[in-house]
Amino acid sequence: MAAAAAPVPSGFQFAIDRGGTFTDVFARCPGGRVRVLKLLSEDPAYDDAPTEGIRRVLEEETGVPVPRDQPLDTSGIEWIRMGTTVATNALLERQGERLALLVTRGFRDLLHIGSQARPHIFDLEVAVPEVLYEEVIEVDERLIPHQPCCQLPGTEAMPLLQGSTGGALQVQRPLDLAALRQELERVLARGITSLAVLLLHSYAWPGHEEQVGALARELGFQHVSLSSAVAGMVRAVPRGYTACADAYLTPCIHRYLRSFRAGFTHQLQEVPVLFMRSDGGLTPMQHFSGARAILSGPAGGVVGYAVTTPRAHGQPVIGFDMGGTSTDVSRFAGAYEHVFEATTAGISIQAPQLDINTVAAGGGSRLFFRSGLYVVGPESAGAHPGPACYRKGGPLTVTDANLCLGRLLPEFFPRIFGPGEDQPLCREAAARAFRELAATIHTFHASANAAATPQPLSVEEVAMGFVRVANEAMCRPIRALTQARGHDTAHHVLACFGGAGGQHACAIARALGMARVFIHKYSGVLSAYGLALADVVHEAQTPCALRYEPAAFAQLDERIAVLERQCQEALQAQGFTGEQIHTEAFLHLRYEGTDCALMCSAKGHPPTASSCRAGDFHAAFTSRYQLEFGFTIPQRPVLVDDVRVRGTGTSGIRCETPLAPSGKPPRVETVTQCYFEGGYLETPVFLLQDLACDHTIPGPAILIDQNSTIVVEPGCTASLTSFGDISIDVGSGPPQAVGPHLDPVQLSIFSHRFMSIAEQMGRILQRTAISTNIKERLDFSCALFGPDGGLVSNAPHIPVHLGAMQETVQFQIQNLGEDLHEGDVILSNHPCAGGSHLPDLTVITPVFWPGVPKPVFFVASRGHHADIGGITPGSMPPHSKALREEGAVFVSFKLVKDGVFQEEAVTEALLAPGRVPGCSGSRNLQDNLSDLRAQVAANQKGIQLVTELIRHHGLPVVQAYMAHIQANAEVAVREMLKDFAAHWGTAVEAEDFMDDGTPIRLRVQVDPQEGNATFDFSGTGTEVYGNCNAPRAITLSALIYCLRCMVGQDIPLNQGCLAPVRVLIPKGSILDPSPEAAVVGGNVLTSQRVVDVIFRAFGVCAASQGCMNNVTFGSSRGGYYETVAGGAGAGPHWGGRSGVHSHMTNTRITDPEILELRYPVVLQRFELRRGSGGAGRQRGGDGVVRELLFREPLELAVLSERRARPPYGLRGGSPGAPGLNLLLLRDGRIINLGGKTSVPVKPGDIFRLLTPGGGGFGTPGDGDTSDGGTGGGGSGAPKLAAQPRAPQSFVERGSVFEYRRAQEAV
Repeated sequence: MAAAAAPVPSGFQFAIDRGGTFTDVFARCPGGRVRVLKLLSEDPAYDDAPTEGIRRVLEEETGVPVPRDQPLDTSGIEWIRMGTTVATNALLERQGERLALLVTRGFRDLLHIGSQARPHIFDLEVAVPEVLYEEVIEVDERLIPHQPCCQLPGTEAMPLLQGSTGGALQVQRPLDLAALRQELERVLARGITSLAVLLLHSYAWPGHEEQVGALARELGFQHVSLSSAVAGMVRAVPRGYTACADAYLTPCIHRYLRSFRAGFTHQLQEVPVLFMRSDGGLTPMQHFSGARAILSGPAGGVVGYAVTTPRAHGQPVIGFDMGGTSTDVSRFAGAYEHVFEATTAGISIQAPQLDINTVAAGGGSRLFFRSGLYVVGPESAGAHPGPACYRKGGPLTVTDANLCLGRLLPEFFPRIFGPGEDQPLCREAAARAFRELAATIHTFHASANAAATPQPLSVEEVAMGFVRVANEAMCRPIRALTQARGHDTAHHVLACFGGAGGQHACAIARALGMARVFIHKYSGVLSAYGLALADVVHEAQTPCALRYEPAAFAQLDERIAVLERQCQEALQAQGFTGEQIHTEAFLHLRYEGTDCALMCSAKGHPPTASSCRAGDFHAAFTSRYQLEFGFTIPQRPVLVDDVRVRGTGTSGIRCETPLAPSGKPPRVETVTQCYFEGGYLETPVFLLQDLACDHTIPGPAILIDQNSTIVVEPGCTASLTSFGDISIDVGSGPPQAVGPHLDPVQLSIFSHRFMSIAEQMGRILQRTAISTNIKERLDFSCALFGPDGGLVSNAPHIPVHLGAMQETVQFQIQNLGEDLHEGDVILSNHPCAGGSHLPDLTVITPVFWPGVPKPVFFVASRGHHADIGGITPGSMPPHSKALREEGAVFVSFKLVKDGVFQEEAVTEALLAPGRVPGCSGSRNLQDNLSDLRAQVAANQKGIQLVTELIRHHGLPVVQAYMAHIQANAEVAVREMLKDFAAHWGTAVEAEDFMDDGTPIRLRVQVDPQEGNATFDFSGTGTEVYGNCNAPRAITLSALIYCLRCMVGQDIPLNQGCLAPVRVLIPKGSILDPSPEAAVVGGNVLTSQRVVDVIFRAFGVCAASQGCMNNVTFGSSRGGYYETVAGGAGAGPHWGGRSGVHSHMTNTRITDPEILELRYPVVLQRFELRRGSGGAGRQRGGDGVVRELLFREPLELAVLSERRARPPYGLRGGSPGAPGLNLLLLRDGRIINLGGKTSVPVKPGDIFRLLTPGGGGFGTPGDGDTSDGGTGGGGSGAPKLAAQPRAPQSFVERGSVFEYRRAQEAV
């Protein structure tokens, strides 16, 4: 509901959002008058923008001069509320406090390694933001979880502690404060006065951290952030990041607050000053801290639209905040949607934050034409030089497109542009740049289609094309926030705010099927206005390890009551009465054996006889789980990870004043020509200040106020509410005919739509799957294929899956032929049928269309199943010699026949390996069946979305654009190959060897005119007696991955990538083995060597670690599997990243605390293997050292490479150190296990894994080696792959971003 009229204030009330570029001020003056002000955040004329904003309002409203050089009189100020990007900017620019990290000994590099996944899988440089600390002190202390079955010698003598979670801990190594004192004094002498403290398992028992903190403060450290106090939740890595962020940012915030207070009399001691936190709640200035400040600015906007947008019948709202460099998208359905861990600028913050999703499409996003595609962002023009129309020589942007279309009117903008900052916006500069781009587009299409030269495009057609592509880019995260979570996008209201959003809102709502757009009258300063409406919040949280069951209800109720009292007392201390305080309890719940925890309130679920007094949390959890994931697990126990209470102090402030009707028609300020889909239309322009609540304005129209421009498109109607806000009814608009011929704008839009289909298939699969591998590790890929089985779109981009499914689909077309019928679903995993390794099960659905006898397209999903039988649990045996030992095999198995799921037949097939001597059938049959059903459901979602496209555009058009998208990728690869041939010659070759001596040889012949290439692996060694044989599909995946890395820009990843490429692989070789050959090692090891050989031939970079370091341990009670990071190879202009996964894998590693809680091991060391990277002008990255101490008798299996042959260096760079697998026996012996083995281990034994380093690049001391040479065998470094990645001038964040990162890290 929109807010009611507010009581008249007795003093000045200020709500101020200090952004990166502008500071917005919303002020209510005595008597109720509202002032809105926007000023530059940085200006030589004043020291602080919020203080200047307050000064101007006081001076103008009171008529009394207020000098800038004197503190402001606070006697007339009732309160101040602020949101600020001070913390975000310090984090982005790495301008925080100097900081040291104190961490448990053995884990000095834990936060450098992090999850071990690289953020951009095709970025060979592995550009990762640096850690925040400049020094590390290792603390002698160690807590380990108490395990009743532990057989570790000496365990019985370890002191036992009762943790706050309810679980027990043991002191393996007591805290040594004497040694620590000397280290702290040394750091303090260097001028470092801020500390972050991360001790393992401190979330459950913070005693050691508290003793360390007390010592540090005694010695004189100014700020100490204890991880247990800042983020008391399990998982050491995000807790450590959060503690570092707090220690890094809080001193900056305190410095800013001191300078802010200094601008007022009495240091603002008599004025309530509140700051917005990332969770959407206000907190007193003295409690505002770094870890809770990251989203301080954007959070105000979310509160603003959530409170003000009318929600008829509880209609949910999508917030759409389009700024200069990016767009923020969020959702409100009666409650704020929070995430409890999110990444900003490479730092994971473990604290409640509003789920605000930032995407790269703002007014300043740059426009590109690449290989036939219109591309918007992610690069931004920034404030300087700004868009082309700013008269400073800037690039083309979305703002320029809107200006050229007549949607921005220069006469209504201030004259602040040009070198002298005294000129208006320049339409001609934008039009000139668009004319040049139109000529480039025309030349490209004329050369691609000489037979039918297309007509040149006008400036307006090109600009309109880019606006439509930008709109589609912004629609994708909105679909991910709604459809992918089970909500209907069309049922939402689009609440638009921010300076640029009004020009796009109607088009975006129409594209998403939304019927209404709401734009508040203060939309240009809504983040500031939201601060005036927000509540004061205090939160309290404690970790837990109880089951949610009757025996624990009394303890849970007691914990909730304690936290409620904390919140109430904190809010009462701020002056809130009992009637103004509301508390809400949350439990962080998950099913036992899963990692997917949901923070659940019992709101709407009153207590029952079988629940806590605070409410029926089990009912709340299961109903939310059903909504999110489509199923529940009725017999599975539910665990409580954390107890949380959110206390709210409601201020009751509402700032709306109803408008009086005018009784007259709206006054037209001017009439302009504005370009829409059908061409130019006469468009009236209205000033918002002249409109009244009885005015209705049909589109086309432009509405302008001092902070924003709103375009009402043809077919839409705008009306003003009683409070002066704008409500736009969105019409369907004229139908747009799209033909099968290539239209570059439609090509970009279809590219987004095809990728969105694959992404939404993935969300359905993740929602409906049950296994940890698919649901939580996201080890799957979904894809869309054309009628010939050619890949059209593939999401997410798991490197080892790239392109491999295409082989599987095309095999089924050839193998089944006429036996593919409507209602059939095919299951396949055999290497001869395009499989990678047996646990990757591919489910393929052919799709038929009325009147067409053969499938018109295919959808498929490939998921890694945790076990499908074979000789070892997990179906990843290190010593398999034949395919039948690796698990169940499917070639062209009809999983669904005539619409019926063949449960009995597939069960029999999954259990069939049990008939092979020494093997077992699937050890987790029910998970297999559930996940296969989920894959069928994901395919069904893909069918539904593509058939919607076909109904809208027609089958010929959709199939034509499938082919156009493939051709576009082909063009990009051809251009790269031509460029390579021009610089480095037409023939290159390379070879490398597996540890057993098997050669992998490659010769590449490039046609410089056509951009064709032949990749010839002749001379590669024969199939091996072992499991390092790699199916043909693996080599194709590796090739697509390499081509994409070398192209160096985003291109559609589909069969077009391989169209210019002829691949010759000798039959019977290790890269195309016999159907019976074991292949599990080929997928995880040989694939890496293929990448190394391709990059060596092209001279792109030195070898990375070339291994996934597969480690498995377990017993009859269960097992554990991980892959471990190493060093990345160096390149012409970058050093290799240390402690990261490379190339064909990107798996995240289990957090140390989770590992020790769930498995009978102690992680003794996890740090970089210093010096293992190869020397060179650019050094290779270091590998890691990882030590596991076993607490029970277990079976250990290792599957690894690069133990005998080190990762090569290039251009004079040295090789990286090879890896080493050691077993340190309890009796003191040290045994080299070799690369591939399975061995029993006893309690007290230690497995020490030393992973390979990356190769170095260039001779140490040489100058630039990035040009010259011939390219063969590593003697060249092609410029095509050596361009630094363009800086990204926005921070991508939010749950949609986190999900994609997780998908790319499996």
